[in-house]
Amino acid sequence: MSRTQVGGTTAENAVRDVLLAEYDALKAEQTSRIVLRDRLMYAALAALIATLALVVQPAGRPHLLLLLPLVCVVLGWTYLANDEKISAIGRYLRRHLAPALVAPDGRSGGVLAWESVHRCGPLRRLDKFTQLAVDLLMFVVPSLLSTALYWAAEDVRADLLAVSIIEALVTLVFATRVVAAADLSIRGQERMAPPPAQP
Repeated sequence: MSRTQVGGTTAENAVRDVLLAEYDALKAEQTSRIVLRDRLMYAALAALIATLALVVQPAGRPHLLLLLPLVCVVLGWTYLANDEKISAIGRYLRRHLAPALVAPDGRSGGVLAWESVHRCGPLRRLDKFTQLAVDLLMFVVPSLLSTALYWAAEDVRADLLAVSIIEALVTLVFATRVVAAADLSIRGQERMAPPPAQP
């Protein structure tokens, strides 16, 4: 029994079905990563509040401030890794999958257009700078601030001072990575793979 052929051969339709299944799987992964990434922001905020609550107690323990850089960098790194995977999926959809799903007449302009169109907004660059500022405020600033507050405390121990210096350096390296990973481009279209040759 042969399949109905609309706009291509059975083999072309099978390839298109595989590509569409790949699209569905990638979008599902992207969505789950977005949910996780957003929850990491809440976790970082909760860690910040919990640490501050412990430190401002009457019998304050300033050495607990040194927990915050560890928590911020670990959560921040997980956030960054998820954000990069989300962006990588979007790039793959724009550069490779969309051209492979060219319309039967050979035009690829309308296929998966949202993957590129939403990047063309007039406020995109401002939004990306704002997101970078939020990322730094959530994961880097509290870490560096808590380290500085520990250094200003009265009972700084030599071993914890060494730990705090290492934490500050690790935080600065992480901050550099966050800034480097920020997509501050204003490109609407990216270089796409050429569409497959028509038989």
